[in-house]
Parts: sequence; structure tokens; C-alpha cells
Amino acid sequence: MTSPSSGRRGAGKPHPSETAVDADRPPLFVASIVVRWRDLDAFNHVNNATYLTYLEEARLQWLRHVPDWFNDHAMPVLAACQLNYRRPISWPAELKVALGCEHLGRSSITITHRIVDAADPACLYNDGHVVMAWMDPANGRAVALPQSIREATTPKP
Repeated sequence: MTSPSSGRRGAGKPHPSETAVDADRPPLFVASIVVRWRDLDAFNHVNNATYLTYLEEARLQWLRHVPDWFNDHAMPVLAACQLNYRRPISWPAELKVALGCEHLGRSSITITHRIVDAADPACLYNDGHVVMAWMDPANGRAVALPQSIREATTPKP
């Protein structure tokens, strides 16, 4: 759908990743990341590819708290990613990466993310989502999402 006022597809309607990790819905997990000097590129800000490393680190910090999230017959792979670069990250910086659950499928989970400045959470550097799918490493076929992942993404009363 194209907005008549802007001509941009979907304008006026926020993408789910822009609303999935917010004050109305507590995040699944918040990781702390310290920007390293080596993360910078020739333009003196964090290289765009390094954001993927920050997200990987945040997911692994979260998964360390989830029992039985992989085994010899079921392991996660990154199936898709959407990163929206909102502003550059300079050094030095401490970041918070908030993860949320947008969707649970039979064999996959869509995890939203927001990378913000630790000292100023209103300073949004990046948002978006990734899809992680579980597969059997022996044959490469999709397998059911582990029950522990389903439980870890269910809000507690």
C-alpha cells in the first residue's frame, strides 16, 4: 500500500519491528554490549556488518538462559534478517540490545530487536527482526521448535 502523502510503500503504518519491543510489552531479554575500537570502520563509526555480531551476541546471551535450546538433532540457523539503521554508533559507547518475540512458527521464531544507547534508551541506533529456524543438522530439514523456546517466549503472569 502506498501512502498518498509520502509516496512510500506502507508509510504511516509502523513495521512490526518498530513496535514489538517497547514499553507496552517487556522484552524477552536485554543484553549489554560494549563497542570495541575494532568495531569501527574508516568512517569512524561501527561498521554495518558488526550490528549482526551484536545481535548474535544478544541472542546467545538470551539462549544461555534457555535449557535444551539445541541438541544433536535440532539446531538453530539464521534464516532471515531485517536491520533498519537509524543512526551511526560511535566509539566509545555502551549499548543495550532488547529482544522480543514477534512470531512463533512450527520450526521458527521471529525475534525483534532494538539497539539503543545504554545511557540514553531513547537514542535508537537500529531496529528490525531476525528469523531463526531449527533444523536437523544430519539432513538439513526443518524440525519442531524446542518446547523450551516456546516456554521462554510465553509471558509469565
